[in-house]
Amino acid sequence: MMHPDTELRYINDEIGYGVFATKFIPKGTIVWAMDDLDQVLDPVFVEKLDPLRKQDVQKYSFRNQYGKYILCWDKARFVNHSFYATCVATMYDLELAARDIFPGEELTDDYGTLNLDEPFDCLPEEGTSRFRVLPDDLLRYYPVWDEMAAAAFQRFNLVEQPLKHLIRSEHETAIKEITEKRRSLDSIVHLYCNRHFPK
Repeated sequence: MMHPDTELRYINDEIGYGVFATKFIPKGTIVWAMDDLDQVLDPVFVEKLDPLRKQDVQKYSFRNQYGKYILCWDKARFVNHSFYATCVATMYDLELAARDIFPGEELTDDYGTLNLDEPFDCLPEEGTSRFRVLPDDLLRYYPVWDEMAAAAFQRFNLVEQPLKHLIRSEHETAIKEITEKRRSLDSIVHLYCNRHFPK
């Protein structure tokens, strides 16, 4: 589920829709949390879908570390890519605001964290030499994303958390210990999907 202070907006014909903040969302806020309405689909099931549904599942979902497709039920599936993403993934089935996000700003992910099945060509962004997201980007850039997540977690207990009730029970202890500085966060590299999983 996406943060409640967001809305879906049409951007243009090339990009389509995106998710934008309607109010100030401070750094460290949970901006997305996996919940029980999100669908977890086995790749064998997806492979057997008719072409139209298979195409949409592959377009609007991401893969977890087990190779399962996660198809979000709400506007989360419209979050666009940026190499300067405003949100950062974690190992705890949630994403945090990587920096302060102001009203009218777009919430974005670096698709390199999403275990894409195929390379993804991107619109150019000033200040980066990256122009394509690759399926194994997690193995290249995880130290950067880990650092971003660690910095965001430092703000976790200092900001309002309207999605805190959606933290999955198996992650509660780890998140509590991280925010209390009693343990280090688990590296996002462990989200990497072994490409031997069926597509």
